[in-house]
Amino acid sequence: MGQSHPPFAFSPAHRVEAALITDAAAPFCAVIGAGPAGLFAAEALARAGARVVVYEHKPSPARKFLMAGRGGLNITHTENLERFISRYGAAAKRIGPFVRAFPPQALRDFCAELGEATFVGTSGRVFPASFKASPLLRGWLARLARLGVTIASRHAFLGFAPDGALRLKGPEGEEFARPAGAVVLALGGASWPKLGSEGGWTLALNEAGVAVTPLSPANSGALVEWSSIFRADFEGQPIKTVLLRHGDATARGDMVVTRAGLEGGPVYALSARLREASATDGAATLFVDMRPDTSLACLTRKLSRRAPKQSHATFLKRSGFSRAEIGLLREARPEGLPRDAEALASLIKNAPLKVAGVAGLERAISTAGGVSFEEVDAELMLKKMPGVFVAGEMLDFDAPTGGYLLQAAFATGLAAGRGAARYLGLLSPAQTGLSPSHMPNSRAPAASNKYSV
Repeated sequence: MGQSHPPFAFSPAHRVEAALITDAAAPFCAVIGAGPAGLFAAEALARAGARVVVYEHKPSPARKFLMAGRGGLNITHTENLERFISRYGAAAKRIGPFVRAFPPQALRDFCAELGEATFVGTSGRVFPASFKASPLLRGWLARLARLGVTIASRHAFLGFAPDGALRLKGPEGEEFARPAGAVVLALGGASWPKLGSEGGWTLALNEAGVAVTPLSPANSGALVEWSSIFRADFEGQPIKTVLLRHGDATARGDMVVTRAGLEGGPVYALSARLREASATDGAATLFVDMRPDTSLACLTRKLSRRAPKQSHATFLKRSGFSRAEIGLLREARPEGLPRDAEALASLIKNAPLKVAGVAGLERAISTAGGVSFEEVDAELMLKKMPGVFVAGEMLDFDAPTGGYLLQAAFATGLAAGRGAARYLGLLSPAQTGLSPSHMPNSRAPAASNKYSV
């Protein structure tokens, strides 16, 4: 995918003993992207003694993080750690070490340090007590300011100059180069691009010979071509407690009818499979069990108690089915619902819906694809670009909803920040810790204009 030795002259940083660090001597590190991964890397670096500037091309930091908090910020999950790690699928072995080094409880402790207690929901998901991202972010930004971290907004990443310096575009459109002892890239994926993650960084890394798996939507809605009647009547209506199945994979929860198809937790959980099947075969079939807690035999007995002349709509409504559920059954079987109790029960338990694909990046919750793990070392440094580290959704992994994406963002952000600190000579290989505040040689320099751009 390009040169094996790209023309970037990143030389090893001069090692500075932590005890001798002064504001003037502290190595400079640039973090690109002010999402959770970038901010966590910045905190780790600042506590280790680096001068840190976070460059963010939007007017304010962590916009996608704030957007996620509008519906109740799902920080992480409390399930068994090994089960938790298995949720990352093909990338579990590569993500696993970072999550083990910064597990869900450490993330909850971090929130508590910022004054935001967390609680566990009935599903095992973890939420801040306020259900919002904004109080957590305010406390975090205040702490980063006390640590001397500068956030330079409206600065776009353009790539690297031949000598390894960062190429940036400032607020007025001016382009300039900024040398740095180390760089942490935390530019996100490409979902919800209006919030800041546009995926344009793939071009710069491809030019450097770094293998990047093409970005595609993950945790996105299923596209279903509804009839005009169903769309008009039921757009925005929820369908509660269903079990969805595609092949041997299942997911349970609530879903919502949208103009373009279906959204909701169980839909997102199967979206990767639906995306791949649709790309390969042109379409996929999603099966819906509307009564997952009722056996086929029990449901058949219930449906057999039907008056001979009773209409489907009246009978199903009296049997506890909502109008949206009845409409969905008609979409699954447009030729008409069967009157036979067993056949009707089978349809309710296994209603087939033709899925044309999944919603695009502009609507996806997250992104699949990214920098291949073969391109980074154990500390997330690019092998072809010494001194450049990658964190968060830029990496090639696919996380389901439920707190897994944020957990990986924090864990890899911390790993990249630690790795950059060690590269700069600020930490020894043995120095670790569950959170940035536990890192040896932690320092809290006063905020200073000398750290600004």
